[in-house]
Amino acid sequence: MTRPTLWLLLCLAALLPLPAAARLPGPVQAVATDKVRDLAQIRSSRVLRVLVNQSRNSSGEVQGQSIGVEYHRLRAFEQYLNGHARDGQEISLKIIPKAKEQLLGALQRGEGDLVAPGELLDPHSGHGVSTSEPIASDVPLLLVGIKGERRYTRLEQLSGKTLTLATGSAAAGAIDQINQKLALRKLPPVLIEWVDPSLAVEDVLEMVQAGIFHLTIVEQPIAERWGKILPKLRFDRQVLVSEPGEQYWFVRRDASMLRASIDRFLKTYRAPSDQDAAFLRIYRRLYKVHNPLARVTRQRLEKLRPVLQKHAREQGMDWLNLAALAFKESALQPSARSGGGPTGLMQITPSAAQRVGVNNIQSLDSNVQAGAKYLALIRRKFFASPKLNERERMAFVLAAYNMGPERVQGMRAEARRRGLNPDQWFFQVERIAMEQVGMGAVSYVNSVNKYYLAFDRERESLEPGTQKVVSRK
Repeated sequence: MTRPTLWLLLCLAALLPLPAAARLPGPVQAVATDKVRDLAQIRSSRVLRVLVNQSRNSSGEVQGQSIGVEYHRLRAFEQYLNGHARDGQEISLKIIPKAKEQLLGALQRGEGDLVAPGELLDPHSGHGVSTSEPIASDVPLLLVGIKGERRYTRLEQLSGKTLTLATGSAAAGAIDQINQKLALRKLPPVLIEWVDPSLAVEDVLEMVQAGIFHLTIVEQPIAERWGKILPKLRFDRQVLVSEPGEQYWFVRRDASMLRASIDRFLKTYRAPSDQDAAFLRIYRRLYKVHNPLARVTRQRLEKLRPVLQKHAREQGMDWLNLAALAFKESALQPSARSGGGPTGLMQITPSAAQRVGVNNIQSLDSNVQAGAKYLALIRRKFFASPKLNERERMAFVLAAYNMGPERVQGMRAEARRRGLNPDQWFFQVERIAMEQVGMGAVSYVNSVNKYYLAFDRERESLEPGTQKVVSRK
């Protein structure tokens, strides 16, 4: 073989793909985002990234006061780690809220070091994930209804009934098992209504108390905790929904030192006797959701529907958003008055109405017109970004309607700085609002959102005579 031919063959060989096990040439690559951080790496970075369920029950904090069930335990773990720190390597917590069903996936991808869900979470739903020793054992699921309605004592009585569940609910698997038993007896299955993602488990319980939903299933500790401030809830303890489960924290499987530290901490940790004091104090004085579909309300809404639809249509809005806001502001009573200046059905102030060119807000038509135009102005000027979906957009508009758009924009900027999603009000930017101004504005937006979702469930009956558009392909 001649030297030029040999040289050509060597060049061609160099172009062939390397074996899978071969080390890639060049400098060492950057650490992948999913690389496991064990305790040594966490101490070196001085930050423990904790993925929490975004539910306020699990991880809420209001003006420096913890109302989430996991916060006390997490802060105690932070103190435990720092009590065993060497060379002053103290650790601080970085709280990362995510939807419950996203927690273990985020842990697997390396977006956090620890998952503290505050609820039952199936450990088999995440590969490469390891559980701590149980945070709580023998945690049953409870069937929850409202006092005054039918009480249930046997699973068969649930046949054909609808249960309302928050996204990620641990009850889904239990209902599957119940339906298998019902099928053997040739009985209709239990139906599941999954709620909008803007609602957490505590929102579902509040809507059950209001009579908007009729039945749900939640973990007993959650039901009993919220039962202290939602006294109309009824717990049907005789119905054995499923075998009790165990509640855990979760880490990556290779983070053995972190897991060992967690287990040592949990052996000695005891929850403080007053850990719910702030939770009870804050929520007991909050506005409680009522049923916007009661008979009297339906009658009022039927009379108001033409004017609400007219001005919603002019501003490119869903009229049920105006209806939900009007129910929150005035209980759908056009004659409502407030001592601070807000007037009428929409409880709009004269100064806000003047900003959109409406000088007289005493009549029903002009009052609704001013409210709709002011909402549209806020939406157009501050929240027109295509990055916002419509439920989040309306939430931001409502927050701005309540406390001013400039303040809400400042909260979005702070959320971005803290690594939260500035384009998501629910469970993200609202955390900044909870910390800065308390629960008032958060409760306001949540209440209107619940009323909208309640109206939307009954849209067909609230829009009689509306022809459905059937698409033909």
